[in-house]
Amino acid sequence: MAAAAETVESPLMRRYEGAAQGRGVAADGWRVCLAHSFEELRQPYGAGDVPLRDVLRHVGLALRYFRWWVKKTCIEKKTAFIDLLCAVPLQQIYGCPLGGIGGGTITRGWRGEFCRWQLNPGLYNYDTVIANQFTVCLRCKGQTIYQQVLSMERPSSLQGWNWGYCGHYAFYHALYPRAWLVYELPGQQVVLTCRQVSPVIPHDYKDSSLPVAVFIWEVENGRDEDVEVSIMFSLQNGMGTKEDGSGGHWNEPFTFQKDGERVAGVLLHHCPAVNPFTLAISAREKAGTGVTHVTAFNPTGLGREVWQDLLQDGRLDSPAGKSRPTEKGEVTAAAVCASCRVPAHGHKMLEMALAWDMPCVHFGSKEKLHVRRYTRFFGSKGDAAPALSHYALTHYEEWERKIEAWQNPILENSQLPSWYKSALFNELYFMTDGGTIWVEVPPDCCAEDLQGPAGAGLSHLLPVLREYGRFAYLEGQEYRMYNTYDVHFYASFALIMLWPKLQISLQYDIAVTVVNEDVQPRQYLMGGQTAQVKMKNVVPHDIGDPGDEPWQRVNAYLMHDTADWKDLNLKFVLQVYRDYYLTHDSLYLQDMWPVCQAVMESELKFDTDNDGLIENGGFADQTYDAWVVHGASAYCGGLWLAAVCMMCKMAELLGDTEIRQKYMDILNKGKEAFERMLWNGKYYNYDSSGSDTSSSIMSDQCAGQWFLGACGLDQGEFEVFPKSHILSALRTIFEKNVLSFAGGTMGAVNGMRPDGVPDTSSVQSNEVWVGVVYSLAATMIQEGMVEEGFRTAEGCYRTVWERLGMAFQTPEAYREKKVYRSLAYMRPLSIWSMQLALERRAGQAPAPTQLPQGYTHP
Repeated sequence: MAAAAETVESPLMRRYEGAAQGRGVAADGWRVCLAHSFEELRQPYGAGDVPLRDVLRHVGLALRYFRWWVKKTCIEKKTAFIDLLCAVPLQQIYGCPLGGIGGGTITRGWRGEFCRWQLNPGLYNYDTVIANQFTVCLRCKGQTIYQQVLSMERPSSLQGWNWGYCGHYAFYHALYPRAWLVYELPGQQVVLTCRQVSPVIPHDYKDSSLPVAVFIWEVENGRDEDVEVSIMFSLQNGMGTKEDGSGGHWNEPFTFQKDGERVAGVLLHHCPAVNPFTLAISAREKAGTGVTHVTAFNPTGLGREVWQDLLQDGRLDSPAGKSRPTEKGEVTAAAVCASCRVPAHGHKMLEMALAWDMPCVHFGSKEKLHVRRYTRFFGSKGDAAPALSHYALTHYEEWERKIEAWQNPILENSQLPSWYKSALFNELYFMTDGGTIWVEVPPDCCAEDLQGPAGAGLSHLLPVLREYGRFAYLEGQEYRMYNTYDVHFYASFALIMLWPKLQISLQYDIAVTVVNEDVQPRQYLMGGQTAQVKMKNVVPHDIGDPGDEPWQRVNAYLMHDTADWKDLNLKFVLQVYRDYYLTHDSLYLQDMWPVCQAVMESELKFDTDNDGLIENGGFADQTYDAWVVHGASAYCGGLWLAAVCMMCKMAELLGDTEIRQKYMDILNKGKEAFERMLWNGKYYNYDSSGSDTSSSIMSDQCAGQWFLGACGLDQGEFEVFPKSHILSALRTIFEKNVLSFAGGTMGAVNGMRPDGVPDTSSVQSNEVWVGVVYSLAATMIQEGMVEEGFRTAEGCYRTVWERLGMAFQTPEAYREKKVYRSLAYMRPLSIWSMQLALERRAGQAPAPTQLPQGYTHP
C-alpha cells in the first residue's frame, strides 16, 4: 500500500479507494483522509535531550551564540542563519507546494489550505491565510441547493460563509508535482476532484521555472437531473503577514486572449517597498464555461456580500475597473468563479490557475537586484501575471504528459514497493520549496565579473551561467544557508539526474569560490577563534545567507571555521567525476580538473604522517558537525580514498600521466593504512583514536563506496575497498543500526555501539538522518543487498510521512522517542541515488566514456 494515514481495512480508506478509482488519481503516492490526525511530536531538542557532558562542553559556545543572536536579531533586526532559540513550530498540515523551480512557492496543505509562503527568496511565512479558499455552489432548476467552503476550518473571520466541511468525505493524494483532493459532497450525489499541477519537469529549463499552478476541477454528477456547478477561488492580496495591511495594495480584473484561447481573472498587486509582486487568480473561458469575479472584498469581515452574491445565481457580479488602493490597516481580497452545467450522470471540467509575478528580487542586504529565470521568457517588468496564467491554462496538459512519461516507468514497475514510489517523487518537493532561487546573470555581465581575481581558468563559466542561470537552495527551511556543500553532496543526485545543467551551474559557482578568497576576519562560535571568512583553494561551506548577499559573501555558517573541515574538498572532486560520468560533459571536466587538483593539494596537508590517508583534527570537522573525530576515520578516510581514486580516473581520461601516477601512489599507501587502522574484521571503526566510542558502528561509513559505485568505479583496477569488507560492513550496519534500533522500523541510527546500544557520545550519533539513510540504502542496493536497502529506507518513510505527519517537511534528523531536528531539509533528496543504483542494476546507467581522441590536458 502507498503511504496512508488510515489502514486499507478502515472504512475511510475503503471509501477512499472507491473515491479515487476511475478519477485519474495516481495509484501510488501519499494519501490521507482529511479527518485524520497524526501522532503528537515534541519540538526540537530540549535540555533533557542533550547529554550533560555536551552541555558542559559547550557552555562557552552557548554564551557566544546567545550574544551573537541578540546582536543579529535584536540590534540588526535580521534573521539568524540558524535560530536555535526560535525554532519553526511543527504543523502537521503540509501538502504539495505550488510552482516551478526558483520563482517562489506557495504550499497548499493536505486539507486544502494555503499555508506556507516563500515568495521572497529563502524567507518563509508559515501562516494559513483563511480567505484563500475554494467554494462550491450547486444549483438545480434555478435554485441553489448547496453552497459550501471546501474547508474543515471554522474561523473567526468570514463568518458569513458556510464553513466546517466534514473531513470524512474528502481525501488527499500527493504524487509530486501533482496532487488530488477528492470531495464527495454529502447528500448531493456530486463528486469533485481537484487535480493540482505544477510545472516541475525533468530536463526542462523553461516551463520548470514558471511561478504558476493549475487546478483542474473534475465534476461528476450522479443525480438524475442536470446540475449547475460553480467553483469560486478566493485569494487575499499578500501572504498573510502584517505587510498585507501596510496600505497601497490594489486589485484589478483582467482578460488575456491568445491563439483563440481566453483566460479571465483578477490581478492582486502587492506593493511593498522591496520585492513587490502580483498574484493572479484566473479561469479558462470556453464553450459552456462562464467566468465571473469580485474585484475586491474585505477578508477580515463577515464576507456576506460575496457569499450572497454567489448564492443568488452561482455567479459573481464582475464589476469593471480596478479597486482603490488599500488604506493602512486595511486588507483586501478577490475572487474568481468558474461555472458550468453538468448533465445528469455526466461529467464536466473547470480549469483555474494561480500565478505570481515577482520578477526582480533583492536579498536581505538589498545591494544587488536579481532577475528570476522565468523572466527570460515572460519579461521582467512585473506585468507578466496575465500571460503566465494563460500559458499555464493552455499548457498544463502538455506538462502532465511529460510528467507521466517520466514517472510511469517507475510507477508501473511492480518490483518496486509503493512506499518507495511515493517517497522518490514526493521528496522532490524540496527542489522548489527549499527556499529555491534561480536567477539570470546580467546581460552585460562579462567573464571577469563572475570569475573574480583568480577564476580565469574556468573558460566555460560564462556560457554555462548565461544559458542556464544561477541556482541555489537552502540547507533547510530552518538552516538558512544556500547550497550548503557538505549536504548538497547527498542531495545532488536529484539535480544531476533530473536537471543536470543546474548541477553543472552550481558546480561552476562553487569552483569560482574555491579559487578565490575572502580575507575578512571573523569570530567563529565553536571555540571562539578568529579566522578569515574564506581561504583560497578550499571549498566553501555555503554560498551565503538569503538575509545577506549570496554568491557575493559566502560561508554564512559561523559555527566552525570550515577551512579545516576534511570532507568539503573531497565532495567537490567526487561530484565532478560523478557529474561527468552521468553527463559525458567533457568541457566541464576540463574546466574542473585544475580546481580538483588545487583542492586535493590543499587537502594533502591533513595527511600529517604521510601514510596516504588524511587524519581528522580532534573536533567535529565534517558534516557531522557535533560528532568529534580523532585521527583516521571511516567517513572522511573513505571519502578521501574515493576522491583519490577519482583523481586517478580523471587524470587517465585527460592524459595527465604524471598526476595519475602521483595519486596512484597515494591510493596504494592510503588503502593499506585505511584497512590496517580501521578494519576490525566486521566493519570499519568510527575512528582510530582507541577511545571508548572509536569502535562505534557508523551508518555512513561506506560513503566513499557509495559514490564509487554510482560511478562504476567499484571493481577491477579501481576497487578501493575490498568487496568482502564492504558487504560485511553493510550487513553489520543492517543488523545493528537498523534492526536493533526501534525494532527495525525507523531506519538506521547514525552511531551504534557493538553491543547494540545507540552511541550517545554526541547529539548527532544518537540521531537518524533521513538523507544518510537513503544514501545507505542506495549503497546496499549497489552491492546487491536490495531487500535490505528497501527495508532500511522504508523505516524513514513510514516514520516521517505516515506516523509523524511530517509530509513535505522531511527533517534532517529524528530520534527514537519522537524528537526531531531541522524541518524541511535538503539531504533527503539523496533518495534519487537509490533510483540511480536501481537503474545501474537494470543496466540503464550510462557507460563510462573517453574524452575525444587527441585531447591533451591543460
